Amino acid sequence: MLLVEDDWMIGEVVRDALKDASCGVDWVRDGHQALSAVKVHSYEAVLLDLGLPRADGMSVLSAIRSSDNATPVLIITARDGVADRIRGLDSGADDYVLKPFEMSEVLARLRAIVRRRAGVAAPVLTNGIMSLDPATHEACSPGITLRLSGREFALLHALMIRPGAILSRTELEDRIYGWNEEVESNAVEFLIHSLRRKLGSDTIKNVRGVGWMVSKGG
Repeated sequence: MLLVEDDWMIGEVVRDALKDASCGVDWVRDGHQALSAVKVHSYEAVLLDLGLPRADGMSVLSAIRSSDNATPVLIITARDGVADRIRGLDSGADDYVLKPFEMSEVLARLRAIVRRRAGVAAPVLTNGIMSLDPATHEACSPGITLRLSGREFALLHALMIRPGAILSRTELEDRIYGWNEEVESNAVEFLIHSLRRKLGSDTIKNVRGVGWMVSKGG
């Protein structure tokens, strides 16, 4: 996730809540940093404040959409006017949340916009072989139901949101680590080994030299 918020107190609360929800988080504090980040990184979603220094949130949103970047964007702002909300949504935002907000609602809205952008309507992700509930972090395969650790969930969620798509090591590391977190050696392999041991050896497939995937169906 990319968090774009210049208020330190709000930013720390949102960042910590996202980490608690097993999201890798990059936090920037002005519009120019946000535009630089989305040019070089692929994010699952962007949480975007509007009142930013250097380039305001609407300019950032317009630049993202004009570059054909389809990353889901959730505006988080104190601008509560109807005209502001209409402008934000019509400019390409996927949702709009007013400050002050409950983080539980923000997390639910994030899950919803990520699902919609991936073309998934149901709240529980499934590929016909196993399922994953983003709200509870529970994974199910035949005869097995268990709650995953934070990083196990983050990795499996990245694969389950697009069954059949191959994700590289770097793409998976981006889903489980933020900028300021040290990437542990062989972390991806360790997590995949753990998930296979818990859910079945065929749940995650390796495409040699490319990355990992879950099957589209079964």
